[in-house]
Amino acid sequence: MRGLVDRKGEQFAYLIGNVLYTMDGEPSGRLEGEAIVDLAGKPVWRVVGDGVYAIHGLETIGYLTEERRDDAHRD
Repeated sequence: MRGLVDRKGEQFAYLIGNVLYTMDGEPSGRLEGEAIVDLAGKPVWRVVGDGVYAIHGLETIGYLTEERRDDAHRD
């Protein structure tokens, strides 16, 4: 699992495999190559390294955190 964090450092989504979920656990898109696409397959953001950017222009959306196991922080 990887978190998707905004520029302020607040997580607003996460990836499990290549599926993007909201913080409520609802699928909202997927990672395809160097883009995050919505459920219909339309590109929403581009991914460069760990950075997530607007499709057009240079607006920074946020970044993907390092991979971590979902059960790594459970008691």
